[in-house]
Amino acid sequence: MCGILAVFGCVDNSQAKRSRIIELSRRLRHRGPDWSGLHCHQDCYLAHQRLAIVDPTSGDQPLYNEDKTVIVTVNGEIYNHKQLREKLKSHQFRTGSDCEVIAHLYEEYGEDFVDMLDGMFSFVLLDTRDKSFIAARDAIGITPLYIGWGLDGSVWFASEMKALSDDCERFMSFLPGHIYSSKQGGLRRWYNPPWFSEHIASTPYDPRVLREAFEKAVLKRLMTDVPFGVLLSGGLDSSLVAAVASRHLANSEVACQWGSQLHTFCIGLKGSPDLKAAREVADYIGTRHHEFYFTVQEGIDALEEVIYHVETYDVTTIRASTPMFLMSRKIKSLGVKMVLSGEGSDEIFGGYLYFHKAPNKEEFHEETCRKIKALHLYDCLRANKSTSAWGVEARVPFLDKEFINISMSIDPDWKMIRPDLGRIEKWVLRNAFDDDQKPYLPKHILYRQKEQFSDGVGYSWIDGLKDHADKQVTDAMLMNASFIYPENTPTTKEGYYYRTIFEKFFPKNAARSTVPGGPSVACSTAKAVEWDAAWSKNPDPSGRAALGVHASAYEEAADVNATDLTNGPPQKIQEGIVEKTATVV
Repeated sequence: MCGILAVFGCVDNSQAKRSRIIELSRRLRHRGPDWSGLHCHQDCYLAHQRLAIVDPTSGDQPLYNEDKTVIVTVNGEIYNHKQLREKLKSHQFRTGSDCEVIAHLYEEYGEDFVDMLDGMFSFVLLDTRDKSFIAARDAIGITPLYIGWGLDGSVWFASEMKALSDDCERFMSFLPGHIYSSKQGGLRRWYNPPWFSEHIASTPYDPRVLREAFEKAVLKRLMTDVPFGVLLSGGLDSSLVAAVASRHLANSEVACQWGSQLHTFCIGLKGSPDLKAAREVADYIGTRHHEFYFTVQEGIDALEEVIYHVETYDVTTIRASTPMFLMSRKIKSLGVKMVLSGEGSDEIFGGYLYFHKAPNKEEFHEETCRKIKALHLYDCLRANKSTSAWGVEARVPFLDKEFINISMSIDPDWKMIRPDLGRIEKWVLRNAFDDDQKPYLPKHILYRQKEQFSDGVGYSWIDGLKDHADKQVTDAMLMNASFIYPENTPTTKEGYYYRTIFEKFFPKNAARSTVPGGPSVACSTAKAVEWDAAWSKNPDPSGRAALGVHASAYEEAADVNATDLTNGPPQKIQEGIVEKTATVV
């Protein structure tokens, strides 16, 4: 990941303003500690803090076209840059950077090239010939981007809010899948996939097509010139990423440079579910595994720094960001700069435990659409900023554009959780990789119940956070919360505690408006809380709040056996044949 900052239309373009831009860009240096760049053109500034992943020696930014009339500052990776260069043979490239294609695509196609990019990206481009500029963000919002406005009429863009919050009168999160054009004025959506309308899909489920699409998504993300690894929690999603990467690494280009044994990383409290499962997966697929530990107190001590970097007061995000933040520091100390991670699968396939209560396939599908559209506010924000805080880049194969389109075109009836048929959450994904001849994973890992990352690192982590917040926030403080924080009023002491820390760093109204609110159970949207009347009485985002579903729920409903719901005999579908397999416990 890199850090970008761009400002257009400053009234003041003195040396003092240049110094101020450098100072603000420096706030993003944790994202890109390898080099700094700044291009000034009259009242326009494009700054860059580089994390060198592809072409470390010559790919410094900003990047240019042949005569330097087009300047671009980019945060991200363009996985199909070699194919795009084939379409741009009349252009002269200065570097081996994957991002340089953006300047030349603009020359060739104008503003209508963004959908040609296959990758994760946020970029700002200046055309000095007419002083027009554009900014764009990737389809799902894997990379962060903010837009702001100064009192002098200037327009600002930055990877993180901290570079805008002091100098902009108003700022907001730049919408994923959108482009801002100074010529046309305002934002417009460039990403228009079939699923975006939430129309109910009808394509039959084909496990081979799904498996091959995911393998392709993982392989294209092995594009790197630096050491890399996989974040492995031992859950289904990260285990599949690691298994696929490990299986194909030996035959990939990157193996020639970094070897054919994959490195995997896991963090947790000692004795946590994730550590045990991750070690088992690592042993099974043959990775060089690195296990990190943290204590509840170490996590609590890091909270202020986590909230500063992640720029949110959302309870779920902070709970999960803290161990990821601590793990990223350890990973960077080993010399690793890029990791693959498993975010996005739960949103696409309805993997959160509350999906057990989806009343029908229509509501199931609509909820998955809502969850994908909101990823930039939650898991993408967490995965990107927690790792970027230490100069590590996280890539997410499940959020590959082609893979999402294939997955979201499947008739949602196949995704529905059906205990009577032995289908647990994300059954279509599990089944696609259930290969008896060349198994990817052990059966009990392939069919392991969903654990949210903040739970899987150790249940006492969340309990410890709640206890700590209870000591910091009095009953009177929470009772008067609506007067102190009328917008997104915290409803728990934990939420109140995080909010006070956030407000210390980001006191403006615009900052608090970038964080979503509303009731949630086990990471549901507010709409899905309506699926079960009992949930409204227990609005906690932990997976254990899915009463009667999670095997370690806060309170087990008397008439529900959670194990029966989640560990029924899985069905396996291959080439149109349905067969029963033995129950995996």
